[in-house]
Amino acid sequence: MKTLIFVLAGLVMSMGCARVRVEAPKDPIKVDISMRLDVYQHVEKDIDAIENIVSGSEEKPQSKTYQNIMNFFVADAHAEEGLTPEVEQAALRRKDRHSELVSLKGRGIVGENRSGLVEIRMSDKADASVAVLVQAENNDRMVIYRGVAEKNGTSIEEVQKLYAQRLQRDAPGGTPIEVPGGSGFEWKIKG
Repeated sequence: MKTLIFVLAGLVMSMGCARVRVEAPKDPIKVDISMRLDVYQHVEKDIDAIENIVSGSEEKPQSKTYQNIMNFFVADAHAEEGLTPEVEQAALRRKDRHSELVSLKGRGIVGENRSGLVEIRMSDKADASVAVLVQAENNDRMVIYRGVAEKNGTSIEEVQKLYAQRLQRDAPGGTPIEVPGGSGFEWKIKG
C-alpha cells in the first residue's frame, strides 16, 4: 500500500508541475538610463552665496554636529564647492558700492538689463562718477559670471540670464529693468 501511495504521489507531482521554457528575445534588450544634472540648481546656489556677500546678509550657519555628520557622508561629493578667490574679491568690491547702486537704481538713474549688467538710463542725471561706478560694477559682475559658469560647466550667457532674474527681483522699487515684451525686450520701472 505504501508503494501505491508513493507511486500516486509521484504521478500527481509530475503531472502538476508545469514546464517553463526560457528563450532569448529576438531583439536585443535595451536599457535606457538617463541622468540629469540640474546645473541651474548649482548656479542658483552660487548666486545666493555671492549675493549674500554683496548684500551683507549671511545665511544662518548649520550646527557643527550637522556639518560633521554631513561631511562624514558627503565630504568628497563636490570637488569644487566654494567660490574662487577672484570671484570672492569681485563680490567684496560689489559690496563696497552696493548702497550707492541701490540709491541710483531707486531714483531710476541706472537699471538692471536682461544680461545681468547695470546700465545708465538717465544720462542727464548721471555724471562721470556714475559712469565709472557702472563700469566697475559690470567688470566685477563679468568676473563673477565667468567664474560661476566655469565652475558649473555652463555658458556665461546662461549664468547671466539666471543672475539677471535674481538682480531684477531684488532691485528696489523705481529701478528700470529690461524685461521681455512685445517683439523683444523693453524697459519698465519696477513697482
